[in-house]
Amino acid sequence: MEFLSLFRMPTPMKITGRSSSITNAFINSIIPVVPPSAEEVKQALKILGMTPETFQCAYCGGVASEWDHLRPLVKDKKPTGYISEIHNLVPSCGKCNQSKGNKEWKTWMLSTAKLSPSARGIKDIPERIKRLEAYENFKAPTKMDFAAIVGPDAWAQHQNNLERVQSLMRESQALATKINTKVANAYKVL
Repeated sequence: MEFLSLFRMPTPMKITGRSSSITNAFINSIIPVVPPSAEEVKQALKILGMTPETFQCAYCGGVASEWDHLRPLVKDKKPTGYISEIHNLVPSCGKCNQSKGNKEWKTWMLSTAKLSPSARGIKDIPERIKRLEAYENFKAPTKMDFAAIVGPDAWAQHQNNLERVQSLMRESQALATKINTKVANAYKVL
């Protein structure tokens, strides 16, 4: 039994398990990405109480490895209208970015969600919240109505393409399940 405790089977993959990734790809592919100027980055870090030497995750103070969208780009499988720009991005560690997902940042920080700052016992959360609120109030991020900009026909076509891809994924999963069962049964007779 000792040897079996060291072994772990890979998690079976499901085609439909990637549905949210596909939805995010369809939404993220239409969202503008606006690179900031050096001055904008400097100003953002100043408001967040950071310098290049003290650069860290705005949520927990860990090592920042990426910039997270303070306000989510996708909510309920629909675009929120926010874009990728400095006014909607804060330095983040991977743990915080993954844990936060598309949740409202302040509620998430104070929640017991796995890997949230509160759940990890981060001590200076109130100060971090104050800095993030100041950052949020400094300049409102751009919010756009993508459907109104491109028109109802192009928007409906984009949404229809997403549904067609997801429908094909569901159909493919059903076939993959049948194939998997036959292959597994054939293995049993070997």
